[in-house]
Amino acid sequence: MDPTTWLPHRPPFLLVDDVELGEDGHTATGVWTPGPERYEGHFPGRPMLPGVLQVESIAQVGACALLAGGTDGLPVFSGLEKVRWRRPVEPGETLHIEVTLDSFRHGVGKASGHASVGDERCCEARLMFSVVAG
Repeated sequence: MDPTTWLPHRPPFLLVDDVELGEDGHTATGVWTPGPERYEGHFPGRPMLPGVLQVESIAQVGACALLAGGTDGLPVFSGLEKVRWRRPVEPGETLHIEVTLDSFRHGVGKASGHASVGDERCCEARLMFSVVAG
């Protein structure tokens, strides 16, 4: 589905092309093929997708799962744990993103997710978030 159904993000900071919600209501998967503009200047002669954009794409898929479940407001980062980059993402590659909402109480939650290119994991992170008025 179109992620703008749930997310307030718009280009150029909408980083997810498509999102599918899990039947359990606690998971979501997404797809993102970054355009060439995402690689400009990072790095000349050896372009790779910035790691912060990989983490943000994971967060956006997680936000879709949370908001599709009926939560009102805007989920924002409150922390990151266990962030790891396993391989560079190069121009023309597509990220496949999976996120699980681990907990959510009183407007504060945790999620874990990862992004892969093919069968190779490129980024993983545990996200902490809070929900603020939208």
